[in-house]
Amino acid sequence: MCNFCCVLSSIMLQTVGEWIWWDRLWLPGNLSWSALEDKEGRVYAKVSHLYASLPCALCLLVVRYLFERYFATPLANLWGIRDKIRLPAEQNPILEKYFCSQTRVPPQADVWSLCKKTGWPERRVQVWFRRRRNQERPGLRKRFSEASWRCAFYLFAFFGGILALYDKPWVYNLREVWAGFPKQSLLPSQYWYYMLEMGFYLSLVFSLTFDVKRKDFKEQVIHHMATLTLLSFSWISNFVRIGTLVMVVHDSSDILLEGAKVFNYATWHQTANGIFVVFAVVFMVTRLIIFPFWLIHCTWVYPLELYPAFFGYYFFNVMLLVLQLLHLYWAALILRMVYKFIFTQLEGDDRSDKEEDDSDPPIERNHKPSHMNGSGARGRANGH
Repeated sequence: MCNFCCVLSSIMLQTVGEWIWWDRLWLPGNLSWSALEDKEGRVYAKVSHLYASLPCALCLLVVRYLFERYFATPLANLWGIRDKIRLPAEQNPILEKYFCSQTRVPPQADVWSLCKKTGWPERRVQVWFRRRRNQERPGLRKRFSEASWRCAFYLFAFFGGILALYDKPWVYNLREVWAGFPKQSLLPSQYWYYMLEMGFYLSLVFSLTFDVKRKDFKEQVIHHMATLTLLSFSWISNFVRIGTLVMVVHDSSDILLEGAKVFNYATWHQTANGIFVVFAVVFMVTRLIIFPFWLIHCTWVYPLELYPAFFGYYFFNVMLLVLQLLHLYWAALILRMVYKFIFTQLEGDDRSDKEEDDSDPPIERNHKPSHMNGSGARGRANGH
């Protein structure tokens, strides 16, 4: 019976595998995977190549650790970047259990219920939750280190992409992207550029649990997964040329965004504001003009001049549209920040989770028990 189940499972897995890798799904016309086998000195992208992205991601995590410890941290010390001193939440098992098991922001009805259970006044319970939430938020030095690492990587990847692409004909004539498709030989520069980018986004997925969580955390997760899916599919189906163009277009604005954060955390506000303005312009041009009207147009229109539409064609373009929807969402956030910058005052990244004022009003502070006296009220943390 066990042998029969093993054989049946093996047959089912083989059938599913054959269906997933069915030629008609991923390749145009009457082409098969055998047409993309290495021969006559021509090398093609293979699924097995993608396994290299995992050790690349792990290496990047190590490099990131070394970078943040031996470069970003000393730089933060040099620029006088310090974490804000936070008032700790008082020890209270009832509130701690509620905070960990239910919600970090209790509704008013639950606040009243907790007041009855703890014997605390409403204001004291609210202050406790603000202080407890602030304890969960990353400090300014961690945000600075993370932004520094991303800025350094995007800078390296962008110029690496420029070096890999500057002499390629499809950069200047997008119809060349599809010349000879899918029998386009893989170049070493394309291989390393892909592995570097895939390793980086895979490392971001691995570090989601301890990276700074912003308001667009869910959108960031969707973005990382969509990017990895796009890169993997474009590699397997040999959409490598258009894939490299998509990557270099994205990296161009990401450098400026992370650079603006770095200088903003260092309180070089004029420099940060200037970089942010340049970032906003570059983002709008690359993500809302070049990406949809050049690159998506290239993947949507030109392939149909050579082959009838197939599943891989629709799949790739749908994933590009998912990225474009995220671009529109982030463009709205950027425009809101630009509005604040022009008409009020830009205080930082709108996606950041701001620290809350955890100080007590003077009246309640004066009625605190003696063991709490002397703690004082702390200034509001900037949080950017």
